[in-house]
Amino acid sequence: MSLCWLSVLVVLVSSSSAHSDFFTSISHMTDLLFMEKDLVTSLKDYIRAEETKLEQIKKWADKLDVLSAAATQDPEGFLGHPVNAFKLMKRLNTEWGELENLVLTDMSDGFISNLTIQRQHFPTDDDQTGAAKALTRLLDTYKLDTNTISTGELPDSSLAASHRSILTVDDCYDLGKVAYSEADYYHTELWMVQALKQLDQGEMSSTVDTVTILDYLSFSVYQQGELERALDFTKRLLELDPTHQRASGNLKYFEYQLVKQKKAEDKDEGNARPKTKKDRLDDYLPERKKYEQLCRGEGITMTPRRQSRLFCRYYDNDRHPKYVIGPVKQEDEWDRPRIVRYHDIVSDTEIEKVKELAKPRLRRATISNPVTGVLETAHYRISKRRATVHDPQTGKLTTAHYRVSKSAWLGAFEHPVVDRINQRIEDITGLDVTTAEDLQVANYGVGGQYEPHFDFGRKDEPDAFEELGTGNRIATWLLYMSDVQAGGATVFTDVGASVWPKKGTAVFWYNLYPSGEGDYRTRHAACPVLVGNKWVSNKWIHERGQEFRRRCGLHETN
Repeated sequence: MSLCWLSVLVVLVSSSSAHSDFFTSISHMTDLLFMEKDLVTSLKDYIRAEETKLEQIKKWADKLDVLSAAATQDPEGFLGHPVNAFKLMKRLNTEWGELENLVLTDMSDGFISNLTIQRQHFPTDDDQTGAAKALTRLLDTYKLDTNTISTGELPDSSLAASHRSILTVDDCYDLGKVAYSEADYYHTELWMVQALKQLDQGEMSSTVDTVTILDYLSFSVYQQGELERALDFTKRLLELDPTHQRASGNLKYFEYQLVKQKKAEDKDEGNARPKTKKDRLDDYLPERKKYEQLCRGEGITMTPRRQSRLFCRYYDNDRHPKYVIGPVKQEDEWDRPRIVRYHDIVSDTEIEKVKELAKPRLRRATISNPVTGVLETAHYRISKRRATVHDPQTGKLTTAHYRVSKSAWLGAFEHPVVDRINQRIEDITGLDVTTAEDLQVANYGVGGQYEPHFDFGRKDEPDAFEELGTGNRIATWLLYMSDVQAGGATVFTDVGASVWPKKGTAVFWYNLYPSGEGDYRTRHAACPVLVGNKWVSNKWIHERGQEFRRRCGLHETN
């Protein structure tokens, strides 16, 4: 409409140039009347178009105003719902950019300048993709279906109704496209089927139609070896769009392949369907199945007899002066290896101070690329070294690819609260913390997790802590600084233990036997946060200084 308005102005200017003496002829002046009438009509059309556009912008702004008002009342609680976190990434990375393009030439310079400045702080495509993958990870780990996530009805009754959010057709489609870009056809199918279901139920979409979704679905199920379903999706697509060239070609190809497959089955040749990506994960990562079971609270293997030996007690660490009168509450979480939990070990005030100190410094870790030598983000693993696991296909050590969190390191000198916590750890454990690493504070992101790993350096990592000069990590102190509504357990995959977050408590275990040998039973992981916001801090205590506090054993496993 702006072009139409501009065209009328051009005509007017051109006419003025050609007939600068309009007043000398009534005839020419009548032409101006009709020109003015056309100009007024064009102006009204322009105004109506702008009003319609502004009304759309106003509705969008009003909707976001209500959402933002509710969300900022409890930001961490709101973002504790993974759907809200994903939609925030998508909104800032995509929708605000579309709005900027819409109003770029028509709104005030102040708004555009402000939006342009703020956009440099917006999430990127990588953020949106990461949030999408997190939703898919939650789907697998907690055996959810796409409809559960789409409707926002996650398994947690304590979540405020105002924090619940739903996925639109467009959201489900975007999630499917992320999986498709990773050649993850198993999850592409799940999300595209959900998008198709919502379209079939009458939900409207501004960006995607049934034909496009069916195109993705037919190819995805074909890649998983399901020829008959691929053929069904293709036929449905062609019923809606008989001119679709790719679908027409696929139809003939699928029919040809199906005939071949049936002939092969008749001859008992290769009648098993090709494995999906999900199948291959179960084959190549046998630990993952156990890990996910433990995250769901399943698969605990402790016998009743062993369970009967676990106790709660008041603990004073052999009559330590600080705890003789006020002992701490100690609870046995597991027997072999021994994992204990200390209750009410820090106050809410201390927790808030630690979080306040850590927030400005929360970062993704960087490592040196061994090929280029350039510092890069250590994707999803935050510590002084990256975790390694054995690739079950090659037998070689490979990088453990994700820990979804950010972390900061706090020294005892930085605030009395940090110093007090360090001293408390020493008093309760009886170990010297002067050679320990700084207090690491971590906040987990959407679907935040930490894959199975060891805290200690193994024999195939002889130089793991060489730069520290304090020996191996003898013990781990893990402090929970928030409750987590759903998910987020610490699980020990080798022995089948699950330890659930509880604000103000800390769990403690030894990574090494008294002999100094690593205890491989301590392999552990942080499960994805399903609902909520997980804050933890940990203290890795090293061997140096413990020579007379935890004496060496004479046998390898004692």
